[in-house]
Amino acid sequence: MPKRLAIRLRSKSFLRTLKAVQLPLLLAALFAASLHLAAQSQPASRFVVVLDAAHGGDDSGGALTDSSGAATLEKTYTLALSVRLRSLLAARGIAVVTTRESDTTLDPAKRAEIANRVNAAACLTLHASESGASGVHLYTSSLTPADPARLVPWKTAQAAWVTRSLALAGVLNSALEHAGISVILGRTALPVIDSMTCPAVAVEIAPQLASAQTQPAALDDSDYQSRVAQALAAAILQWKSAATRTGNPPAEVIQP
Repeated sequence: MPKRLAIRLRSKSFLRTLKAVQLPLLLAALFAASLHLAAQSQPASRFVVVLDAAHGGDDSGGALTDSSGAATLEKTYTLALSVRLRSLLAARGIAVVTTRESDTTLDPAKRAEIANRVNAAACLTLHASESGASGVHLYTSSLTPADPARLVPWKTAQAAWVTRSLALAGVLNSALEHAGISVILGRTALPVIDSMTCPAVAVEIAPQLASAQTQPAALDDSDYQSRVAQALAAAILQWKSAATRTGNPPAEVIQP
């Protein structure tokens, strides 16, 4: 066999061997790259907090009186608290969705729909009252806890989240008490929260009465308002740091 032909044949054989070795490596590299791109294309899950300023529009809520004797409406107080708390949370890098930004009317179903649509990590429904116990009242749904399900009735959607809502109330309670604010915990029927598929707590602000542990404060006391808002923001930040994802698929809520 001529020497030139032998070299050519050996070269072709070497190229075939090289291709046989490189092809699997090339395919593996392409597969790894495709997985990396697919992971990058997945939207990062966000930690979103919903602030629900109770009442609004045609629903004035309760009648409140400030320290000077002037009358104010609960819907005005809750909106101002929502705006203040939203700013505090945003400054801490937490995404916030509010159910209302102005004096508008919202029915309970719409409020729950907003929280469910954004897959909220927590929802605080804000109220104010001059009656009842001193300080801040934290209410969770009175629904009996239930196992998560793919399809859940609209009016009892919160049942699968009651345990998490109680945990959220515990974090809020600790932060408020640390700030020197008295707290009352309770469970009751909550039409707005009962249709939410997220940890949710109703937060009702009341004047703080003097006690061995607390100083008296009126609803319009700016320092009191600031301490409440700061404590709520600190609790949400703690809730975020401790949050873990279960990987359960979201439930599909059946509206009436």
